[in-house]
Amino acid sequence: MVCGGFTCSKNALCSLNVVYMLVGLLLIGVAAWGKGFGLVSSIHIIGGVIAVGVFLLLIAIVGLIGAIHHHQVMLFFYMVILFIVFLFQFGVSCSCLAMNRTQQGLLNTAWGILENKTKTDLEVQLNCCGLLNSTTALIREQFEQDLKYCPALCKKSSACFTCGEMMLHHATEALKILGGVGLFFSFTEILGVWLAVRYRNQKDPRANPSAFL
Repeated sequence: MVCGGFTCSKNALCSLNVVYMLVGLLLIGVAAWGKGFGLVSSIHIIGGVIAVGVFLLLIAIVGLIGAIHHHQVMLFFYMVILFIVFLFQFGVSCSCLAMNRTQQGLLNTAWGILENKTKTDLEVQLNCCGLLNSTTALIREQFEQDLKYCPALCKKSSACFTCGEMMLHHATEALKILGGVGLFFSFTEILGVWLAVRYRNQKDPRANPSAFL
């Protein structure tokens, strides 16, 4: 049986959908980790990544069932939705890679509206003090006030990193993972669409030869 045969196309499509399910879970997991630890300040980007992960997971399940049963309707919707997911995932992945340390402005705004208890909880969790140490008078004053009441353990043992630097570092790390993985696998979704079209138009050798496919 050559690779262009019915069985090979079926196995390839099933394998690809299993990979999509794993990628979807990875995107959801990394995005939730970044959001849960407050490491990524752009809620819109994280929400987009989680949405892509969920849709990719669901459409992969539909594609897997459609591939196993050679279900024409499911394969058709699989092709259409997978192409839409590709466009959305490509855009979100590029946005993740494009975001850099200019998030500092977003962090300053978010830090300013946090309650003191939330700030201290974050300082203990990340073992850091204050947001960012800046020469700007207002930011400097806020930093010194945060440093004064900082409960982190690092304050007693050695010099502490600022929470802003730590969050920016981890945010850049998380966004690079999300952007890189998402961008790479977004191109494999075009392969998935092509395989689904090819497989959908092939005849099942075990089916009735006179049946409409």
